[in-house]
Amino acid sequence: MTSALRAVIISDNLLTRAGLAALLDTQDDFIVVGQTTTTSLASDIAIYDADIIVCDLGWQASETLDNLSLIQDRDVPILVLLTDENDTASVLSTLNKFSVYGVILNENDSDMLMIALQTVANGLIVIDPSLSSYITSGNTITEKIVEELTQRENEVLQLLAQGLTNKAIAHQLGITDHTIKFHVNAIMTKLGAQSRTEAVVIATRAGLIIL
Repeated sequence: MTSALRAVIISDNLLTRAGLAALLDTQDDFIVVGQTTTTSLASDIAIYDADIIVCDLGWQASETLDNLSLIQDRDVPILVLLTDENDTASVLSTLNKFSVYGVILNENDSDMLMIALQTVANGLIVIDPSLSSYITSGNTITEKIVEELTQRENEVLQLLAQGLTNKAIAHQLGITDHTIKFHVNAIMTKLGAQSRTEAVVIATRAGLIIL
């Protein structure tokens, strides 16, 4: 049985911390090992030895982001809860420095939050669908390719850009549907994409699509 991930909750609001802790306590995959404020997180993260971080930005996003930048080298996945969409660009700019991250609006329900947290815990990047316009608008994650694609992944990417289904790609490359699904997931992870379409958009902006 896999051990529960050690989660640390960051928020300057006591009620928010308590609410997030109560939610995570209902999940078998996570155990809350600490709660802290944004000003204390740099020192507390080292003490708690977290596997994953949940951070509520609140209305003072700029101050919180400054403090988050102090822990970017700890290589801990982080899920950020965003209050103001206008902070999206600066949030993504900071989160790009983390190996694995997610950002969703804090108005989402608990089911969405847990799905996002599970996805980040599994090593995938998560972006709230309502923030998609920021993904293709300049100084965001489109400028960062997490890891170079393999030759086979590049072949799959080119066919994805043509709008082919997994089955059609598998037929064209002479491999199984399951293998194509594996390659597509790897491509999305490496590009920080939430969907096939987003992967193509990001790859196009990064000059990876052969037009």
